[in-house]
Order: sequence, then C-alpha cells, then structure tokens
Amino acid sequence: MTERPNDIMNKTLYIVRHGQTDLNKRGVIQGRGMDTDLNDEGRKQAQQFFNAYQSVPFDKIYISKLKRTQQSIQPFIDLGIPFEKLAGLDELGWGIHEGQPSTPENKIEFMQIMRNWIDGKLDAKFEGGESPNEVKARQLEALKVIMSHPEEETVLICMHGRALRLFLCLLTEKPLTEMDTFPHQNLVLYKVFYDGEKYTITDFNDANHLKQS
Repeated sequence: MTERPNDIMNKTLYIVRHGQTDLNKRGVIQGRGMDTDLNDEGRKQAQQFFNAYQSVPFDKIYISKLKRTQQSIQPFIDLGIPFEKLAGLDELGWGIHEGQPSTPENKIEFMQIMRNWIDGKLDAKFEGGESPNEVKARQLEALKVIMSHPEEETVLICMHGRALRLFLCLLTEKPLTEMDTFPHQNLVLYKVFYDGEKYTITDFNDANHLKQS
C-alpha cells in the first residue's frame, strides 16, 4: 500500500510526459542520464498543451531534474506558478544503452528485460541503469513531497515515459508488472484525482490538446 498523509482532503494531479526531443524522434534510447532539449515538434506540443490548459488554476508545478520537463511546461512557469524539481520524477536509467541508436542486438536485450519485468523480476536492470523497484523507491519519496502540501489542490507534474508508467502503477496500486497498461506519447496527459483515500484516473492518455493547430 502507498503511504498517504491523513490531512489531505483531495488533490487533482495533471501528469504529463515531456515533449518530443530529437532522440525521441530518432528512436535513440533516452533515460535519466540524457539531459536533452525539446526539438521544434516538442516546443509545438508544449505550446499546444499550454493553450489548452492555461486557465487551470495550478497551485504548484513539479518536474524532474532533466531540462526537457521544464521546457515542456515553461509557459506555465512564466505565469508565475511556483515549481520544484524532484529527482524522484526522473526517467528510469537505462545505463549503458542510453544515447545508443536502436539495433537488432539491443532490441533483443530490451525485449528480454521487458519480459523479465512482466514476469515479476522487478530488480532486473541494465548495467549502470535502474530497476523498476529502484525507480519506485525514489518515486515514493517524490510522492511524499507532492502530497505533503494539502494547500496545493491542483498540481501539474511533468515527467518521463517509463517513469510515468511506473508512477501510475504506484498511484493506482497496480503491480509494477502492469506498467505497460498505461500507453503514452510525448506530452500526453493523465489526470488523476485523489479523494483522501485513493487515486482515480479521470483522463486516460488524453492527447486531444495535440490535435489543435
């Protein structure tokens, strides 16, 4: 069970993945060790998300330590909304595979580690990287920070693809083996409501804002 403070009545979390980077576009493996910038498409996505949600009264913004998350929601920061960087929101570390283009060899390695995770081997990781269990441990710390401020009723969180899947498992109390049941793309939205007892996803993999010109 996830630890939850008792003094929180409710909170709404808008959780988005960062916008596109050139490594995303090229299919290059990008994890916690790659501090990349958004490309032109990523900046467009950031503006589309801002256009759709700029009227939401966010009390606080939480982002990872990697600059692509801040760049993705910078227009909200420019409004004067306070923000905080949490290492617990960083992407899973892919270790020796980070920055490497996709090859038949590493595709096989990725398929194998995904099978390991689905089979419940959640301590499996690449050399120099992180396991799902290790990411969960730091996400629990980040969640503790986010949920320790009952005055922040509406919160925007920007993070990363694999980490987002693990975070949603954590919130909904699904086993980490079910992480792939949460699809995503760049700057997709998951809206989650906390009622004081449990988290409920109210908007699932919402990309409607990306369809706006």
